[in-house]
Amino acid sequence: MLAITGGIYLFKDNYEAPKQQYIKIVKIEGEPISFQRQWDLAKAAMHKAPNSMVVPREENLATEFVSGRFSHKNSTYVNPYNSEITGTINQKDSKMHTVRKLHGELLLGKFGTKIVELVASWMIVLIITGIYVFRPSGKQGIKAFFTIRLKQGKRILFRDLHTVLGFWTSVLLLITLAGGLPWTDVFGEGFKWVQKVTDTGFPKTWDARGLQSKTTGTPMDLDDMVMLVRSMDLKGEVSIGLPKGEKGVYIIFNATLDFGAQKRFHFDQYSGQQLVEHDWEDVGILIKGRLWLMAFHQGEFGRWNWFLMLGIAIMLLFVGVAGLLSYLKRKQKGDWGVPKVPETLKISYGIIICIVVLGVLFPLFGTSVLLMFLWEYFKTKIKKSSA
Repeated sequence: MLAITGGIYLFKDNYEAPKQQYIKIVKIEGEPISFQRQWDLAKAAMHKAPNSMVVPREENLATEFVSGRFSHKNSTYVNPYNSEITGTINQKDSKMHTVRKLHGELLLGKFGTKIVELVASWMIVLIITGIYVFRPSGKQGIKAFFTIRLKQGKRILFRDLHTVLGFWTSVLLLITLAGGLPWTDVFGEGFKWVQKVTDTGFPKTWDARGLQSKTTGTPMDLDDMVMLVRSMDLKGEVSIGLPKGEKGVYIIFNATLDFGAQKRFHFDQYSGQQLVEHDWEDVGILIKGRLWLMAFHQGEFGRWNWFLMLGIAIMLLFVGVAGLLSYLKRKQKGDWGVPKVPETLKISYGIIICIVVLGVLFPLFGTSVLLMFLWEYFKTKIKKSSA
């Protein structure tokens, strides 16, 4: 499910761009009205006041005013030539949003998110242990890493497809999973807590927290801020964060995957005085890593990244199906096919320590292992007492 929905979501822009073109593209006719006037029109048309405006990069683009964030993001577009609202784009109305919800929470809300997190946590453990288990025998040697045996029955074929393909994509799968985990509930919240404690996230004033304008004089015109933006020559999509209330501030920021070129400026909305400037060097190392992995996970670093993620999704699907078919071919009818643990088996302290570390790092995995251990312990105890 994760492989299929993740692969489909990579086509989000290709699917949505043609459908949204009639809202975003306008006909150039006459002189455009002021951005201040466009802001007033957007406020009147939106249920919730806009918190930012995207500065148009071309003359034939409608001006985008944004309210909310992430899945609650709503964008209203204003035609600067005829003063009309061309339309509204709501993230939740998109079919691709449904695909994303299926990918991230199985359409089951918070409960589904935890199921996906549990699966992702176990996938990491299965990849690590799978690499350990996949040790070529003396006869095959290094050839085992490249050989898929086609003439030794379906069970061996599916087993080799699972192990060989899984081995060669294991590192990329781990990176991909690491990029998805920050969105999860339990691990994600723990990650944010570590960021906060170690001060390795965004600076406190990144989103203008604690900054206020001095309420003296007349507020600056939005058009003056647009002129300032265009003189800065910032890279990528540039937005202006709109003041919230009388003491709010203007924020100029750009969104680009060249993270080193990201900047943020905060201005007093009355005097136009610059209050704070932030660049990528001010961002903590954990949030830098998190943003890079999340962008990689979504295939946003150009065509090479997009094709790589599509390949990973297809390979994950093959590996998963091959593993399932191998299991079905191996197991006996009427049996779960779980191998019996030898009575002489002794678990090394290294493996125990590894399980404990992974259990702490991925709490849902640790909880599931503990529940399985307790289940087996009490089941064995009940069997012995009834014997």
